[in-house]
Amino acid sequence: MMNFIKASILRYQLGSLLLLVLLLAVVLPLSLDIFRLNLVGKYLTYAFVAVGLVMVWGYGGVLSLGQGVFFGIGGYAMAMFLKLEASDPITTKIQSTPGIPDFMDWNQITELPVLWLPFKSLPLSLALVVLAPMALAWLVSFAMFKRRVGGVYFAIITQAVALICTVLIIGQQGYTGGVNGMTDLKTMLGWDTRTDGAKYVLYYVCVGLLICSIVLCRWIQTSKLGTLLLAMRDKEDRVRFSGYDVSNFKVFIFCLAAGLSGIGGAMFALQVGFMSPSFVGIVPSIEMVIFCAVGGRMSLVGAAYGALLVNAGKTLFSESFPDLWLFLMAGLFIGVTMAFPMGLAGLWDEKIRPWWKGRRQALREAAVKPPVSTATAAAPASLSSSPSPEPQLPEGVGSQRA
Repeated sequence: MMNFIKASILRYQLGSLLLLVLLLAVVLPLSLDIFRLNLVGKYLTYAFVAVGLVMVWGYGGVLSLGQGVFFGIGGYAMAMFLKLEASDPITTKIQSTPGIPDFMDWNQITELPVLWLPFKSLPLSLALVVLAPMALAWLVSFAMFKRRVGGVYFAIITQAVALICTVLIIGQQGYTGGVNGMTDLKTMLGWDTRTDGAKYVLYYVCVGLLICSIVLCRWIQTSKLGTLLLAMRDKEDRVRFSGYDVSNFKVFIFCLAAGLSGIGGAMFALQVGFMSPSFVGIVPSIEMVIFCAVGGRMSLVGAAYGALLVNAGKTLFSESFPDLWLFLMAGLFIGVTMAFPMGLAGLWDEKIRPWWKGRRQALREAAVKPPVSTATAAAPASLSSSPSPEPQLPEGVGSQRA
């Protein structure tokens, strides 16, 4: 039984995951006030994107520079439900058309668009948080991977998708809120999300969903699919010649990463209380790749730490050095990627863990080796100082010589 538990811990990296759970669920809530804890909850929403990038980039070998699109779609899906709830006829009775969001009334829209009708239902909105990003991801990836478009070309295409979505959201101001986004998101089914108690609940919900996402991705990594993803990343042609459809694997893993990003966007809208196109464009998408690279693109837990570290650094540097924080962040990115190509997880696996194992082995050997007493140590010296006896010749040897 103990051997099975040890094997499971090593296989699924449960030790590092338990440390992450202890940090997020116990240490940080006990040591931070509600304002700082809410900031940590915001940082954790980006960790969903980083975990998805570990799967699609680290294991699948597909670099996506447009994950902010899926983060934004999930966030807008949740924000649309919250905005409709905040736009009830009583609250909006001073508008020209009560019962619709305020930015629609400003743009002279007199009825709720058909696109917004599904978001009157919370279950349907939660489903669209995951399904809408996955649908767009399937459309883009199926069109590209079936034509064997990959590498830098796919990364550029994802950037183009991010730019198109940003322009579309800003241009359709009457339907999306434009550059200002969706604000005044206060309640969910009558529950005030701005109270301290609600912030604690949303934080723990975010932590729970993140841990479940990491466990799901780790299960995929340890399965046959994970082995095929690694083989596809290193020797794609060999996997294809073995009879596997490589494009289907890429489409699946890209859609999985998009779904995780959508969950992160929805939790962001709930905890922060607004959503805008500034989280959809090229710049936030590249920042999300940096979160993954700093934490380690082959480590799910490392990606979560990377998102926490980078965003905490942004907050700390911007508060302490408002004129220099961008330069400090750039130095952090460049220094980490140059010194630790595999991120913080690579530093742990290649430096700290071997050093710790060597130290434990040395201490174990020192404990097992018997101590050398003074009498035992003096015995060789006394034996070496005494004259050695003359060798005894066998009987008859001396007479034969004579």
